[in-house]
Amino acid sequence: MLHTHVMIHVKEASIEAFRQASLENAAHSRLEPGIVSFDLMEQEGDPTRFVLIEVYRDGDAPRRHKETAHYLAWREKVEPMMASPRHSIHYRPC
Repeated sequence: MLHTHVMIHVKEASIEAFRQASLENAAHSRLEPGIVSFDLMEQEGDPTRFVLIEVYRDGDAPRRHKETAHYLAWREKVEPMMASPRHSIHYRPC
């Protein structure tokens, strides 16, 4: 299993649009066979900061996820909403 945390900082004017686009992407992502869970978290005290917590069944699942129509649509839609480039941290269970 692979756990990925995607750190995201959005523009203040884009908070609600980003939240809605990301919740829709997460709902579709949870239907993928390679995904165990896919959750959007918003930082307490700073609504411009989000984390996507993605849990994949295997190391190839992230690549397959990034090829889906819903991911590609999400990426295109939210890219202009970013206050800074998003970045990922990958974890494996001990």
